[in-house]
Amino acid sequence: MEIYDKGIQDDKSNVTRFLALAREPLPPRADVLYKTSIAFSMKETSGSLFKALACFALRDINLTKVESRPMRTNPVTQSADSKSMQFSYLFYVDFSASMADENAQNALRQLQENTTFLRVLGSYPADDSRL
Repeated sequence: MEIYDKGIQDDKSNVTRFLALAREPLPPRADVLYKTSIAFSMKETSGSLFKALACFALRDINLTKVESRPMRTNPVTQSADSKSMQFSYLFYVDFSASMADENAQNALRQLQENTTFLRVLGSYPADDSRL
């Protein structure tokens, strides 16, 4: 994308980010670091999040962000009196790898075995200007 103007902010700590979408994925370049963003949910069982994140740890893939949001459309009653509710969660994860990376593909295949929903949101060049 072409940059039309630089340094137009009036506060140096202000940062604006833009997202460029493409209909077809661009082939990754060997000289560029990539990040991939995914969203997934899973059944609430003991150790389920550990199992999900271990898919990446076992392959030495660095997680750069893990967020969870309750799925309000799918609460589960915890007790017979229906006063206590437990929500299913949607997890958003960013990791340092391209979707062209075989390790990332294998991690996502294993993750899919443990999830009820998995979507790759995108794979894109990582912003390493702050490193």
